[in-house]
Amino acid sequence: MAAAHISRPVRIAPSLLAADFARLGEEVRAVEAAGADWLHLDIMDGHFVPNISFGPGLVKALRPHARIPFDVHLMIAPADPYLAAFAEAGADLISLHPEAGPHLHRSLQTIRGLGKKAGVVLNPATPVSAVENVLDLCDLVLVMSVNPGFGGQSFIRSQLGKIAALRAMITATGRDIALQVDGGVTPETAPDCIAAGADVLVAGTAVFGRPDYAAAIRAVRGVG
Repeated sequence: MAAAHISRPVRIAPSLLAADFARLGEEVRAVEAAGADWLHLDIMDGHFVPNISFGPGLVKALRPHARIPFDVHLMIAPADPYLAAFAEAGADLISLHPEAGPHLHRSLQTIRGLGKKAGVVLNPATPVSAVENVLDLCDLVLVMSVNPGFGGQSFIRSQLGKIAALRAMITATGRDIALQVDGGVTPETAPDCIAAGADVLVAGTAVFGRPDYAAAIRAVRGVG
């Protein structure tokens, strides 16, 4: 019989992409003080997604400014040549897309071999089956509820069914795998994500776009 889903509180991972880039160190310290559980860092190459963000140098520069885990989402292709650099820069968890390379299983093995947690990211059109055969190497599955590449997009509600399907798949394994949602997460959409089975929510403008980060985090978490 499969083990029951491991119950735990919802964690909030503010997305650095929505922060004030002129004072990133201060922003990172502020969201940690405001109650953020993780910091979500979007790495974009202008090739896999239509935008460019930052690389391992910035991750390394920010690492001394926070104690919370750094959740690094690689939207780059190929991803494999850069895994060691992000691990060395201070990433705690590294997630990548199945489409970012020919050997997802090997990439996840590499991340774990570097001593880091590993995640798989599913774009809106990527099926749940893409992760089914690698769950034994996953610490996290991330559902993109917008098309990746830009912040501030509207939540794609069709992804709620995918979140629910993944929750059932994860529960059936009995493994302690986080289920994360990124894209259009707000105090209005967060309850639906949580009800579908998500336990980590990435929030960009819903946190960094608000004057009171602590109140914003509580609102997304659904406790204030």
